[in-house]
Amino acid sequence: MTTPPPAPNLKALHLELSRLRAARGWTYDQLAERSGLARRTLIEIEQGRTVGSIQTWHRLAHALGTPIGEIFEALCHGHEPPAPSIGGPR
Repeated sequence: MTTPPPAPNLKALHLELSRLRAARGWTYDQLAERSGLARRTLIEIEQGRTVGSIQTWHRLAHALGTPIGEIFEALCHGHEPPAPSIGGPR
């Protein structure tokens, strides 16, 4: 029997975006300008009202100069991330 993975920690993902933006001293308007996303979208993501699409996160990663994988590591906050499989089923 296969054990399902734990639920992603979306709150940690939203907090990571907030942390990255704050670390640069950027306002929502500055991140919106750099990412091409609407200010409202950024606020809704940070406040947890929406998750955002993969395209949105890709744009944010580029704007923040952070690999998207590093941002998404927050999804496993609070539980063990999956181990890499070598030659296993995909």
